[in-house]
Amino acid sequence: MDDATNPLPVVALTLGDPAGIGPEIVARTLVDPGLPGIVRCVAVGDAAALRRGARACGFDLTVRAIDSRETPPDPDPAVVDILDTATVTDEDIADAMPWGRVGAPAGAAALAAIRLAVRAAETGMVDAIATAPINKESIWAAGTEQLGHTELLGELTGAAHPDTMFVVGGLKIFFTTRHASLRKALDLITPERVDAAILAAYDALRVFGDDDAPMLAVAAVNPHGGEGGAFGDEEIEILAPAVERARARGLDVVGPIPADAVFHQGLRGRYAGVLSHFHDQGHIAAKTFDFDGTISVTVGLPILRTSVDHGTAFDIAGMGVAEYASMREAVRGAARLVRYLPKARDCWAVR
Repeated sequence: MDDATNPLPVVALTLGDPAGIGPEIVARTLVDPGLPGIVRCVAVGDAAALRRGARACGFDLTVRAIDSRETPPDPDPAVVDILDTATVTDEDIADAMPWGRVGAPAGAAALAAIRLAVRAAETGMVDAIATAPINKESIWAAGTEQLGHTELLGELTGAAHPDTMFVVGGLKIFFTTRHASLRKALDLITPERVDAAILAAYDALRVFGDDDAPMLAVAAVNPHGGEGGAFGDEEIEILAPAVERARARGLDVVGPIPADAVFHQGLRGRYAGVLSHFHDQGHIAAKTFDFDGTISVTVGLPILRTSVDHGTAFDIAGMGVAEYASMREAVRGAARLVRYLPKARDCWAVR
């Protein structure tokens, strides 16, 4: 229960791209009956976009703008709170941000919501951020050169090396490379990059866990872990030496372990985390096990941010049929991880 001595964590839900499914999945999450008593949710973005998203879902919601966490929640579940960026009006939204369309106004609205949410997290108005998906073409059209949420959050907080951690089934999954073609990713798997990825992943395991010596498994790149060099030598030349260097530093790191086994073993509890080496290696493992239950956490930040693990789904935006389970789980995950926020601030304070 929320009381003066044990207040609920406050999580800000950004609306994402207003032309995508973000406003719909946020609206559904705000009225989810399983969240009160666990977390207080506050939307961030255009009130007009949230109202439109709610209407698409068949909800008759009252959207109340607030400017303080001290404002008590309305007892009426049909009243939802928002930090309103007010970039568009109800009268203009259909023309300025049509459903399912790339556009600078939608990108600018998404950026405004992210900036406001970060300020709210930095000042303590909210405890964490859970982000709905944005469209890269739209935010680029609005003027940013950043690739996406992770890079934007690094820029806004001053964090030097923000990165992605997936949480699924109790396992944490990390990435040596992310948004690169497979051909390029293999070239990016260098001793220096793997060393840095291991250290970053280990820091994150310590921050977002209760074990000071968690076990991190390093996945192999090649089939059967390279089969002694017959199927590739990355394991011999790069990965195994990196594991040995990490162990020499006193870190409990093992591997390289064939990728067709390491995620299964991790999900069975053998490891606290797995370092994967390219985007789909980790994504496929997590999403096949639990697509809706996989949440993304941005590590390396002095604030807490979780996210859905899907995109804007322009093809179904505005239809009211978007599944919101991933957004709900991002909020639940943020609420669970809030207790580790002091450790995150200590580890990743901007100096």
